Amino acid sequence: MPSPRRVRILFYVVLAVVITTLFFTSQMRQTREPDTRSIQDFYHKTLNAMDGKPRTPTKAADSDQVIVGTKDVDDDDIVAKAMAERLRQAEQIAKEAANAKAPNKPDKPDNIVGVGSSANGQADAVPETEEEHAIETELNSILKKSPVIIFSKSYCPYSKKAKEILLEKYAIDPVPFVVELNQHPMGMQIQAKLADMTGRSTVPNIMVNGKSIGGGDDIAEFARQKTLAAKIKSFGGKRIEVVERPA
Repeated sequence: MPSPRRVRILFYVVLAVVITTLFFTSQMRQTREPDTRSIQDFYHKTLNAMDGKPRTPTKAADSDQVIVGTKDVDDDDIVAKAMAERLRQAEQIAKEAANAKAPNKPDKPDNIVGVGSSANGQADAVPETEEEHAIETELNSILKKSPVIIFSKSYCPYSKKAKEILLEKYAIDPVPFVVELNQHPMGMQIQAKLADMTGRSTVPNIMVNGKSIGGGDDIAEFARQKTLAAKIKSFGGKRIEVVERPA
């Protein structure tokens, strides 16, 4: 077994060899010609691939010549083109996302209902049937009889009360026209049409100039409050005169 003194000598020798090797390796790195390519070369090549305009490559700091290998140029061009394509795709995706979130995004032609080239198709309006046309014609004819129309039923107590007020307690000129729906050949259809027009499906239904002012309870309340004449005139205007008869 070697003595401790020899071990120390051997250790110092190995250490000296390692230090010498590191020293010469450092000197060789310093004397090696630097790579003249830089990140700017890659940047300019990327821009050239994106817009097709040539740019002057970056020169080495201590040399007047550009050192670029053919293989490196090909590889860099491929990378630059790939990056340009990814940028273009990212821009397109961003535009599509912005359009999808836009509040004023136009409807597709398939969703447009209209006439002309702005729409591929339009749902045809449901044509009016002969019965519906006949009902509308009859109702319009009735509404022309007088500014005040009393749609009633002969057996209805509420209708009877409304007729007493409008025909006996008040003098109305022109005289109200009474339609007994239970005696009219199209009474049921007219009542349904009035429900659509006025939202009132029951009788009596008092119309002034084509607008409903209420039913039997409404007329009785207006008369009790002494506001019936004003109510009728507000709807009838100058076409109608309303006065309360003496008791």
